[in-house]
Order: sequence, then structure tokens, then C-alpha cells
Amino acid sequence: MALGRLTQISRLPNNRLEAVYLRPVHGLRGPRFAVGITSPRARNISVAAAAAKAMSLTTKTFFLDSFALRQWDDPNYGGTRVSYDKAAFVQRIQEEFDKGSPLVDGYAPFCKHVFVPNFVGAKLGALSITDANRAKLQSGYTKRRPEELAVLTRWFSATDVEVPEAKFLDIILYSREQLIKEYEAMPTKAGAGEGLPDAPWGIISVKAQDEPFETPMQPITMLRNALGREEGGSGVALDREAYEKSVAYWETHATIVEGARPNGE
Repeated sequence: MALGRLTQISRLPNNRLEAVYLRPVHGLRGPRFAVGITSPRARNISVAAAAAKAMSLTTKTFFLDSFALRQWDDPNYGGTRVSYDKAAFVQRIQEEFDKGSPLVDGYAPFCKHVFVPNFVGAKLGALSITDANRAKLQSGYTKRRPEELAVLTRWFSATDVEVPEAKFLDIILYSREQLIKEYEAMPTKAGAGEGLPDAPWGIISVKAQDEPFETPMQPITMLRNALGREEGGSGVALDREAYEKSVAYWETHATIVEGARPNGE
């Protein structure tokens, strides 16, 4: 059995180690985790390796939430792809924060942003639509996970357009408390929120862009948020003015996909 996210190591009376871990399950924001326990016969080296990996993705302020992992691991992710060591990435965000990059308010009290220089060499996650590239647009119904409703999406394939390197990274954060609430709304509540680190802010998304400020989230993301946590959203009511600004922005932009079809936004 493959180990998931480690949350606790205990020493049994027979001097063997028992590891409490979180195994992957389908959750509200992509793969989530449920509680499990390794056999007491599990090798100590496996436990130690899992513990080191879990701790490496957390700093005193930030942790890398599982929802963001698809930007590293999923070749069909529609948006910013990150090719950088995950532990080093979280540590660099902590360093930028310590040097003075502030937490910027997001669309709700539980959402913040940190804007940092693009130190990972990421290319833009979205591209302006022009007369020259409009014919390259593709569209189709996609969803981020099996439990979600499919929605109409449009995108550029990275092989069809020239994608420049971005100037900034928008690090999108959700509070630990909000993430726990979203865990609780999952169809399977086993271990909901129990494995989250103690750091106050989870990195849920990374956007490579040229602007050092928040660009509008996609209209479908706003609608999903308004539908509630049970449908993959955050539960924040729709703001009509913000929605209209989002439509105006995404009318002239489309995400970039390296694979055949996007898997999320």
C-alpha cells in the first residue's frame, strides 16, 4: 500500500513504528486524503521518508495544498505549469514573504495573494486572443474531477502558439480554516481536515502572469463558488460586478494547455 500524507508517527510497545497517514481520495479540490494506518511491520525507513516529505512542503506560514499539485504533476492542466522542486518552491515563497512581499486581499476574507518575481521560469498560463491566433482556439466540455459537472471551456494548445515567459507569479492562498470547511463538504468526510499542517495559509494555485496584481478568475469559477462546496466551489455568493469584469477579461484571453485537453482552470 502506497503511503499518502504522513500526519503522525507513534512508537509501539514492541519498539516498532506505526505511521498514521492520509491516503488519496477524490475530494472537493482534486485528490484529497483519508486517514489510514500502516502495518506495524512497515519499514522504519519508509516512515522516515514519508515524514521528511510531508514536512518539506510546509513552512511556518505556508503549505502546499494537494489541489495545487496538479500544476506540477498533471500534463493536461489548463493554466500555469510549474517545473521546480516543490519543497524549494514553498521555501522560496516563505523567503519572499519574509523579505516584505505582503499578503494581498483576495475575493473573500479567507483568500489572499502573494505576488513574487517569476523565479521558476514559468510561461504565461493564459494568452491574449488576437486576430493572428484566434483560429487556434479550441473548445470542449471539461471537468477537473469525475464528480464535478462538465463545463464549456476554450483554450490554446501550447504547440500551436508562442508562449512567452511570465514576469510574476500570483500565489493564491486559502486559509487553513477554509480548507478544513471544504474538506468537510466532501462526499467522503473520513479524515476531513485532520492532515493539514499547522501553517495558516495553504497554496492552492500558482498563476504565471505579467501583472503584479490579481487578474479576474474565470466566470465558471465564480459560478462554481456560488453553487457551494458540494459542487466544488468555496460557497461565496456571486458578485455581479466582479463577474462582469471577469467576462470582459476572459472574452479576450484563453488558457494554455500543454496536453491534448485541459483538466481544470
